[in-house]
Amino acid sequence: MKVGLFFGTYNPVHVGHMVIANYMLEFTDLDQLWMVVTPQNPFKQKESMLKDYDRLHLVKLAIGDNLKMKASDIEFGLPQPNYTSNTLAYLEEKFPDNQFVLIMGADNLQHFPKWKNHEHILNAHELYVYPRLDSDGGGDLSFHKKVKMVDAPIMKISSSFIRKAISQGKDVSHYMPDAVAAYIKEMNLYR
Repeated sequence: MKVGLFFGTYNPVHVGHMVIANYMLEFTDLDQLWMVVTPQNPFKQKESMLKDYDRLHLVKLAIGDNLKMKASDIEFGLPQPNYTSNTLAYLEEKFPDNQFVLIMGADNLQHFPKWKNHEHILNAHELYVYPRLDSDGGGDLSFHKKVKMVDAPIMKISSSFIRKAISQGKDVSHYMPDAVAAYIKEMNLYR
């Protein structure tokens, strides 16, 4: 089975994430897509993040009953900070019949050479890369044989924008799946 791994802090998950996830499932050769909730991205600060299981719950709400998508907490039990190479090694051991593909934005592809064991990842896995406004298209790596540039919609929306807007009392409920927006409002998150 070909499984796309869409890593993120999802703080919170929003329609941009879901549009990209849906596009990857419908317009590539992926059989499933796992939204891997990252406890700590080595490149991000942790202060403004909801607790891990709250963010996982929001992703589950966003996915709803879509059987081709899965919310994954696989990194919760791994050493932190989380490095994709370690997660991939763990997943390959646990699910030897799956072929794992990394899904990332072109902005991440630009910085991919800074990732731990990036050469090994690139040799062992395909990368499906979606466009981002704040990138040059992925740089030199966009021509690598293991990199597939996917013409997904460009989403100009971010979790940090949503968090800031909520803290300012703005209604940004349409930027998130309905169940996610309702839960954030009910639990008074990001205020």
